[in-house]
Amino acid sequence: MENASKALLMAAGVLIGLLVISLAVYLFVSFGTTSADVHKQMEQQQIEQFNSQFTSYDGKEDITIYDVVTVANLATENNRYYEHNKKTIPQDPQTATDTYISVVLNNPTNTIEYGFNSLTSDSTNSYNQLIKDGLNSMVNVQDKDENGQPIGKPYKVLSKYKCQVEISQKTGRVCLVKFIKSN
Repeated sequence: MENASKALLMAAGVLIGLLVISLAVYLFVSFGTTSADVHKQMEQQQIEQFNSQFTSYDGKEDITIYDVVTVANLATENNRYYEHNKKTIPQDPQTATDTYISVVLNNPTNTIEYGFNSLTSDSTNSYNQLIKDGLNSMVNVQDKDENGQPIGKPYKVLSKYKCQVEISQKTGRVCLVKFIKSN
């Protein structure tokens, strides 16, 4: 009888040990999955926060050359941070697979792409030139009364641009910001 009770105690100990090990494995897998989910959520939140720097301009039609310079600078800094070399605008921005951001400025006379190597190592001079070009392309406007008749003298205002932002379906990040001159 003593051997039988010892055998039962040993079997119970083994079963309890297996239960404890099973519980530990279950908790490890469960916490690992939860940790991965939290990590994915944090990563997605960071991407959304990054994208918001660009998407805040999306669809707006009253963007000035100063906003264009701001976005071009953000894109240039991003591309330098990720050590991207000069690239061309992808044929289908939705399929971009890296973190490169192109900024395109469409004027009626020309198209300029800003990103990384399109600007000189002294990007301040390039941005200053972009601003000078924008100031040189100011448009004349004149206020009108309710009948459409001109009132007062014409005056100059900065050219306005409309912004379109493309987000890659593969990375979820902004890959192309396009400014189109609207006046």
